[in-house]
Amino acid sequence: MLAIAVVGYKKSGKTTLAMELAQALKEMGLSVTLAKHSHHGFDEKPETDTARFRDSADMVIGFSPGGSFVSWPTERPLAELLPLVNTDILVLEGGKTLGIMPRIIIAEDEATAKDLDPDLALAVYGDTALDAVMATRDIKGLARFAASGGFLLPGLDCGGCGRENCRALAVEIVAGKATLADCAAQNGQLAITINGQPLALNPFIERMLRGGIVGMLRELKGFAPGPVDIHLG
Repeated sequence: MLAIAVVGYKKSGKTTLAMELAQALKEMGLSVTLAKHSHHGFDEKPETDTARFRDSADMVIGFSPGGSFVSWPTERPLAELLPLVNTDILVLEGGKTLGIMPRIIIAEDEATAKDLDPDLALAVYGDTALDAVMATRDIKGLARFAASGGFLLPGLDCGGCGRENCRALAVEIVAGKATLADCAAQNGQLAITINGQPLALNPFIERMLRGGIVGMLRELKGFAPGPVDIHLG
């Protein structure tokens, strides 16, 4: 799955940009999930059924012909929510501290841009360019950047790629010095997908699982070395 973050400070216009970017991506034929990260929670009128349900339960789900939703009263990590996503690309509004995907920075001056981790930036939305990072207000152009350069790392910080953490690998991918193929957690010899989405595996866990499966298969009559395909439905 592709992913791109839109980051900026409060009232910088990142909500509007995220929505316009999502629309431009849809016009390119991509299916889009819009996600929002907030440090201050989400406004919800107290008289609504959803708000009343949240006061009475640990989790709320809603479904109707017009739409469905899931609501928890506490923050959940993005990684726990991703299995619910089944679109081509994720557009995240916010998430300044997440180093697992590239970003578009909203900034009107160089000092502001430099505070928003420009090493992960595909572009700056504004008029002030940074070293090796162009500035533009062309939404369709930004959508093309997101479609061609968007990516999502698992955030395991397992070190299997030889870098300190996922952010270090993400920076190299944005700079063109590495690719997603360098992520050991997503490109091991054991591949598991759930609802079509790949499950990232720490290389140690992958070796343990793969060794256990192969060890059990060796005890079966007819087993021979070579590629092994196992499908669970």
